[in-house]
Amino acid sequence: MRKLIESTLVSLDGVIEAPERWAGFDAEATAYSTEELGNYDAFVMGRVTYEKFFANWGHITGNPYIDLISTMPKHVASRSLTKLAWNATVLGPDPSTAILRLKEQPGKDLIKYGTSRFDDTLVRDHLIDEFRFWIMPIAVGSGQRLFQDVDTSGLHLRLTEHRRLGNGSMILTYAPN
Repeated sequence: MRKLIESTLVSLDGVIEAPERWAGFDAEATAYSTEELGNYDAFVMGRVTYEKFFANWGHITGNPYIDLISTMPKHVASRSLTKLAWNATVLGPDPSTAILRLKEQPGKDLIKYGTSRFDDTLVRDHLIDEFRFWIMPIAVGSGQRLFQDVDTSGLHLRLTEHRRLGNGSMILTYAPN
């Protein structure tokens, strides 16, 4: 069965909002994130993430990382969107069941970027198999925090892997117990 991996950029003070403004990716981090992206063949995301990604990357070509994202199917949880572009489809009225079906299909693992309100459903229904936190060596001060507005009661995680990058970032991988 395929796994759903959630990968989130996190500042030292727990901020996840607008990482494009504060997350520093040097050549090593860029190469590693591009290599990691090759382990997945589809994205799962909420509406807000889809809209931000499409606005920022939907029309860019020639960047290996963005080209990989552009070619991947994207499965979007949304109650308001019906027609999507950029190789994307709506998960439907029951996103949890739709994700279970995706996980049962053959293929590589599924990737979800960032923590959002959608995580309330994903955590509640035990659909995330791994959380990958990219801890960046910067304190942002204000903004949405990791797991803000997500009921994490009962979510117990165990560290399964860690990697230190030359820029001082740590990638911590956790699996639910």
